[in-house]
Amino acid sequence: MTTHTKPGLRPANPNFSSGPCAKRPGWSVEALNAAALGRSHRAKIGKAKLEQAIELTRDILQVPAGYRIGIVPASDTGAVEMALWSLLGERGVDMVAWESFGSGWVTDVVKQLKLADVRKIEAGYGELPDLTKIDFDRDVVFTWNGTTSGVRVPNGDFIPADRRGLTVCDATSAAFAQRLDFEKLDVVTFSWQKVLGGEGAHGMLILSPRAVERLETYKPSWPLPKIFRLTSGGKLIEGIFKGETINTPSMLCVEDYLDALNWAKSTGGLDALIARADANAAVLDRFVGKSSWLGHLAGQPATRSNTSVCLSFTDPDVSALDADGQAAFAKGLVSVLDKEGVAYDIGAYRDAPPGLRIWCGATVETSDLEALLPWLDWAFAAQKASLKAAA
Repeated sequence: MTTHTKPGLRPANPNFSSGPCAKRPGWSVEALNAAALGRSHRAKIGKAKLEQAIELTRDILQVPAGYRIGIVPASDTGAVEMALWSLLGERGVDMVAWESFGSGWVTDVVKQLKLADVRKIEAGYGELPDLTKIDFDRDVVFTWNGTTSGVRVPNGDFIPADRRGLTVCDATSAAFAQRLDFEKLDVVTFSWQKVLGGEGAHGMLILSPRAVERLETYKPSWPLPKIFRLTSGGKLIEGIFKGETINTPSMLCVEDYLDALNWAKSTGGLDALIARADANAAVLDRFVGKSSWLGHLAGQPATRSNTSVCLSFTDPDVSALDADGQAAFAKGLVSVLDKEGVAYDIGAYRDAPPGLRIWCGATVETSDLEALLPWLDWAFAAQKASLKAAA
């Protein structure tokens, strides 16, 4: 049901952005009081905090003991680029993409690395490609959760344990909210500002023993800038995975990540984080199921994200508009909610179909999503009235 009556209850926290995402419940700047500010990250205190961040990451994400975890520059993008430029080229590669960021990795491999043997396995927004077409004798690059489409792989069952190639997984909007099958993944990347609501600019790079072996036995034919180099003299630079970062990290951001990790552990770890995201996504799913004007962009429930939930317009009058008209309608709806201070940054990604994208990760309180729902109906009714008035 849509209504012209303005709701009374507002979300306590209106931050539903898909990145940077909402801070953990109860966060305040006082959480950063113990930050090692004005100190070298190579000093004992700085290195200890970086090591702690790595070990807490391993503990909460349940990363196998033989996998290396490193803090790297330039957010998830930097971590993915390090993997692409350092590991690919030894054999053919299958690039799997179904949304903006996955398509960006395809562009990098085809147009920047200019690899000769590249296969593209792609699908449009709202769909998952045919994963049976992937050849795991080749290297494979894919996103676990499509941040801009709301479509995720349901699990790692499509990846064979006896694969010959490496699997490179961009997991930035999945880590800490979806169960990653590390035994099937050779490279996993993510950033702090997604599910845990940390600060930007730092990425995480997780390498399996198979990925380390590739790094130590294969040398790309192209030069690597210092910021991408993971080996020296043909051997892995182990210090990177013990808190000795390639570049200078922000110790303020490190402290914030530690705060988020400790909060995650206090809630019950990975199981609790997944449960929080699932509960949030379920609130939106029930709302969409009863809505006369909103639908899921991701058609199949089994591959529907529980973090970046992407929604499209199903109202006949709105869906009859051309792409520009739908985009203008969405922009107006989002603007109304922003001005009311009840929902910030929930417009669809710029390359995605017009609609809404509402973050449901673990730092979002279910009560805030429940409070948002009447506002969505109210804002839609207001925009629909404006549309009819202009006709």
